[in-house]
Amino acid sequence: MGEVEQGRLMDREQIEMLIARVAMNDLAAFNALYDATSAKLFGVSLRVLSNRAAAEDAMQDSFVKIWKNASRYQSNGLSPMTWLITIARNTAIDRLRATRKGHVDIDTPGLELAASGAGPEQLAVARGEARRLVSCLDELAEDRGAAVRGAYLDGQSYADLAEAFSVPLNTMRTWLRRGLISLRECMSRE
Repeated sequence: MGEVEQGRLMDREQIEMLIARVAMNDLAAFNALYDATSAKLFGVSLRVLSNRAAAEDAMQDSFVKIWKNASRYQSNGLSPMTWLITIARNTAIDRLRATRKGHVDIDTPGLELAASGAGPEQLAVARGEARRLVSCLDELAEDRGAAVRGAYLDGQSYADLAEAFSVPLNTMRTWLRRGLISLRECMSRE
C-alpha cells in the first residue's frame, strides 16, 4: 500500500488492511493508521473528557491498546472505525471515571499544576470561540448541523451518518464538506 495522501480519507478496506498489518507488528502500518484516524479519535476523547491534555493522553493510551489488541479485531460487517472509536471512547470514559472517583496519581490526566495550563484570559478567549462555534453550527440547516456534530464531535463514520439520515454516502460527504466550509466562513467573520 502506498503513502496516504494528506487530507484523503481512507476507506473501510484500507483501514481494515492497516489493522491486520498492525496485528503483525507492522510499525509503518501503525503510523499510517494513526495518521488516518487520530484526528477523529482525538475528537471522541475530547468530547468525553472536555480537556485537551486529558484527551491527548487518552488518545495515546487508545493507540497503545490498538497496537496491543489489533489481532482481536475481526472484520464482522462492522466498521473498523466503530472498533477504533469504541476503544477511544472507552479509554476516555475510564479516565473520566478514575478522575471522578478521586483516584489521582502522577499519571492521571487532568492533574494540572496551578502554574500550568490556560490562564483566566486564555480560558475566556477559548470559551468565546466555543460560543462562536456553537452559534455557527446553529446557522447550518438542522440536518447538516447534526451531521457535522455527529462526524466531528461524536466520531460517527460517514457511512453511519449517511444511513442515519437516509442519504447516499457521497451526499453525506458533500454535506460535511459544505458544512465545514460554512463554519470556516462563519468563524472568520468579525
